[in-house]
Amino acid sequence: MENKYIHRAVYAGVNVCRFLLAIVFLFSGFIKANDPMGTVYKVQDYFEAWGMAGWNSGFVPYLIAWIMAIVEFTLGSYLLFGIRRRLASVSCLLFMLVMTPLTLWLAVANPISDCGCFGDAVHLSNWDTFWKNVVLLLASIVVFFRNRSIFKLVTDKMDWLVAMYSTVFIFLFTYFTLSHLPVFDFRPYRIGADIKAGMEIPEGVKLPVYETIFTYQKDGVQKEFTIDNFPTDSTWKFVESKTVLKEKGYEPPIKDFVIVSNEDGFDITDEILNSDYAFLLVSPWLENADDSSMDLINEVYDYSLDHGYKFYCVTASSDEAIARWQDYTGAEYPFATMDEITLKTIIRSNPGLLLLKDGVVIRKWSNFSFPDEYQLSGPLDELPIGQIDENTFWTKVTEMLVWFFGPLILFIFIDLLWLSIRRRKKVVPVSKHNNNEKKN
Repeated sequence: MENKYIHRAVYAGVNVCRFLLAIVFLFSGFIKANDPMGTVYKVQDYFEAWGMAGWNSGFVPYLIAWIMAIVEFTLGSYLLFGIRRRLASVSCLLFMLVMTPLTLWLAVANPISDCGCFGDAVHLSNWDTFWKNVVLLLASIVVFFRNRSIFKLVTDKMDWLVAMYSTVFIFLFTYFTLSHLPVFDFRPYRIGADIKAGMEIPEGVKLPVYETIFTYQKDGVQKEFTIDNFPTDSTWKFVESKTVLKEKGYEPPIKDFVIVSNEDGFDITDEILNSDYAFLLVSPWLENADDSSMDLINEVYDYSLDHGYKFYCVTASSDEAIARWQDYTGAEYPFATMDEITLKTIIRSNPGLLLLKDGVVIRKWSNFSFPDEYQLSGPLDELPIGQIDENTFWTKVTEMLVWFFGPLILFIFIDLLWLSIRRRKKVVPVSKHNNNEKKN
């Protein structure tokens, strides 16, 4: 009797660990697939921290982002439905054996502030991430040694279909968001966000305290100084400076939204945020921007001129890069400069188009979905694209759940129906045989 209770406890514990891993892997993979460019930027941060910045300009960050999203989501799906148990348990253990030491190094060395595990949806400190991974590592060890205790939600003949659909689903979803924009936007510049309100600091709140540390070198020895003990000896040679956070305080969600006109160097931030409507063509680097939609961009610019709307191309590129872009595309619209990181945060497309109304984000378009003349057929206040998209967060969540679980539930239903039919076929011959015996 005691062994029976122990067996049940082990069985329940293994499946609790299995569902914990499934939920985390599914969520992490989906978030990465939802915003693959965000994962690309995070991978590039890792490369810089490891002294491998030369890899940032190639396809490697994109490949890693794509693989991580697909692998994590697929493994989560395997664990959720209890399929490919051996493969899933081994893969999860290997994954956690790599990630746990990596996040320990991040927590100790702190080369980047956020590991990016859950993108912009959930921000964890490096130490929180490490302890989260310790829990997942322990769960993966339990599942690895007791993977035969994982119960399946589908039969052996259907598990290949569930496995294939999970991989195809996340592959196509990643391709869609990479080509267009994230379906779920957790950044401060999401549709409906009021940029002016996001920049405000409430009265009476404690502000963060920063300190700038200067590194100087003398006789082969490096030493750090602050403003209070700055070296007066001219033989010290400057090496670098960095700003560190001394005391935490309130930081507004938006703090680097500053737009400077490239023509005269004036700050035009307030002018744009207080405009009735304003189009911003966002391109962090014009030298790497996709120019396949130049005709549509020029149409939007002509439309804005006809209706008196502001239009700026906002970039972090140099004057030389802007001049090359103008020569190559024939761009006549005005240019402005902005912080590169802010531009990458605003929209995950290079270029991308942003529509503001009194400082509120109304619409976003990727390079593959710029509005055309049929959508821009009148004043914006009379057009659907001039209004905030009413597709709410929970509506999108419902749509994603239906797209993923709908076909899977259908597969499971067909599977159960087929099993029921087979059982009936097996029972019928036995019944006929018994009736024949009675007749004899």
